[in-house]
Amino acid sequence: MHRKLKWFSVITTIIMLAVLLGGALVTKTDSGLGCGRSWPLCNGEWFPKEISTELIIELAHRLVSGSAAIFVLTLAIWSWKVIGHKKETKTLAILSISFLMLQALIGAAAVLWPQSKFVLALHFGISLISFAAVFLLTLLIFEVDKKFDTNKLVIDKRMKKHIIGVTIYSYAVVYTGALVRHTEASLVCRDWPMCTNGSFTLPNNMYEWIQMGHRFAAGIIFLWIGYIMIISMKHYKHQLVMYWGWIFAFIIVTLQVAAGAIVVMTKLNIYFALAHALFISFLFGLLSYFIMLITRNNPKPVEEALENSTNSSVKSSEAIIH
Repeated sequence: MHRKLKWFSVITTIIMLAVLLGGALVTKTDSGLGCGRSWPLCNGEWFPKEISTELIIELAHRLVSGSAAIFVLTLAIWSWKVIGHKKETKTLAILSISFLMLQALIGAAAVLWPQSKFVLALHFGISLISFAAVFLLTLLIFEVDKKFDTNKLVIDKRMKKHIIGVTIYSYAVVYTGALVRHTEASLVCRDWPMCTNGSFTLPNNMYEWIQMGHRFAAGIIFLWIGYIMIISMKHYKHQLVMYWGWIFAFIIVTLQVAAGAIVVMTKLNIYFALAHALFISFLFGLLSYFIMLITRNNPKPVEEALENSTNSSVKSSEAIIH
């Protein structure tokens, strides 16, 4: 069903991922002004004569972002028409478009006028919300075939609180990571996990505070997701979406932490830096999916559901005996 829409949604999701990685590449290579203080033109020209690596990176990012706007708008309208009956569709369509436009405006403003590093750090997070909305729209489109029914999930209050809390916190971690890049604090601490010589000392300046603050925040989310995974493995063995979902989340956050450490150890290797951005994009998309699941979830706690199931089995057995 809706095979063309499925393919289009997957392609749009990949393009949005390219927007995220392109933005990270622009920041990592300091190519934000590769086209000068000119937007949407490049150095005031449609076809710039003087070509540099920074110009190519910045111009390519603009082209991909422009293509993404067309694809996201088309996906939003198409999905609205086809699966508009699903309650999440319209909200996700609006979020995907509005946050992509906001991301483009902030990007343009950063080129035209000097911006605070703390404001520029919002750019990646805004793009991330748009990506997550497109990703969830894609999942909704694939749910139409009802290959699996997430409406029957039963999630207890404790798990719901963890999902909401860790998702909000992950966004804060994303911001601190973006702040590290925009303030050029990536290599201010040459060692890992400590800042210098493997010993614990308080940061000496703002840049060390930003770098170590991000590492501390990343450590907390690593432990938090690990704890949630243990809970899911104990209490959600028969709810495979939650069971495997949190296992994948822990794998992704582990790769995220490892990539961050390797970035420092390799003195800002660009491939691991992009992998760092890639893993956090996957993680936020997965956490956003959990948020969507709890909005449609049965309000009864897991224990009550299991008890009702047990009582039903007992009554059935008694009926057979009699």
